[in-house]
Amino acid sequence: MKQHLNTLFVTTQGAYLRKEGEAVAVCVEKDTKLRVPLHNLGGIVCFGRVGASPALLGRCAETGIAVSYFTEYGRLLAQVIGFTPGNVLLRRQQYRLADDVPGPSAKSGSLLQIVQPIVVAKLLNSRTVLLRAARDYPAASGRQELENAAMSLAASVKQAQSSTNPDQLRGIEGESASIYFSVFRHLITRPATDWPFRGRSRRPPLDAVNALLSFLYTLLVHDARSACEAAGLDSQVGFLHRDRPGRPSLALDLMEELRAFLCDRLALSLINREQIKPTAFRTTDTGGVFMDETARKAVLIAYQKRKQETLEHPFLHEKVSVGLVIHLQARLLARYLRGDLDAYPAFIWR
Repeated sequence: MKQHLNTLFVTTQGAYLRKEGEAVAVCVEKDTKLRVPLHNLGGIVCFGRVGASPALLGRCAETGIAVSYFTEYGRLLAQVIGFTPGNVLLRRQQYRLADDVPGPSAKSGSLLQIVQPIVVAKLLNSRTVLLRAARDYPAASGRQELENAAMSLAASVKQAQSSTNPDQLRGIEGESASIYFSVFRHLITRPATDWPFRGRSRRPPLDAVNALLSFLYTLLVHDARSACEAAGLDSQVGFLHRDRPGRPSLALDLMEELRAFLCDRLALSLINREQIKPTAFRTTDTGGVFMDETARKAVLIAYQKRKQETLEHPFLHEKVSVGLVIHLQARLLARYLRGDLDAYPAFIWR
């Protein structure tokens, strides 16, 4: 089992990372600002103009530390990873199921048996977010809308549980996401004039809420890709998300279970507790909205703290850190593909 380690986020423009013994040194204008032992790291994430020495990249590849490069605003550019552990039979089975081709054994499973639990878990976790908000803010003006949306998601769960078609499940997932985000503004307790939200928008995000959500989703994608590779899976070949060049489809599959529980709740907490201000966002000439560097650092710190919190895993019934959940799910999926489990136990937040 992979030990839950920290992620080093580097946002200072012009920084350079180099290897010093068994540590990574972060240098700015030739001055060493930080040294972190490599054995304490699970990943390194660089934003913008951040360089790294070949010696450091090689050592990270050898020790299983993923190094990810993003634009200054959080768009993934590339990831440096080393040799993938696990055997070729696991990946061959992953490819067979992704193409919905029966495997060589009766325990091989099917595409439906992976897509269905992922979609059901996403819907249940999204519904829980809505119900908790309606419970915590009984006097809120949008409580009835939240409860109505939660009822719609409950109906979608039943529909997903009885579905026998992966494409139908994808349609249910898409419609449910539209329902969820249609009432998302009611989860924000700050004034709507400060935090407007008119629905989910991407590439580019068109308001501060969407910019915050997109940034958090980017961080979760990094963790999900690392979890897939560490478990011996191909992060590019998914089940719910179909193949597309450059898209980490399996990583996106796994993060669907955790979007609402981890990213959405953290975004709402940062906004509602005023840990991040609307003035930290700016609008570009093209209409896109992005966070400034101070806000990004605050979000990164909050994300790391959130990952250190603990919960009881609903399937394993063990106390684990939130950051470890994505790694556990990748390993549970690998066990299902190998035939060690009768079903894939998607993460459902209790």
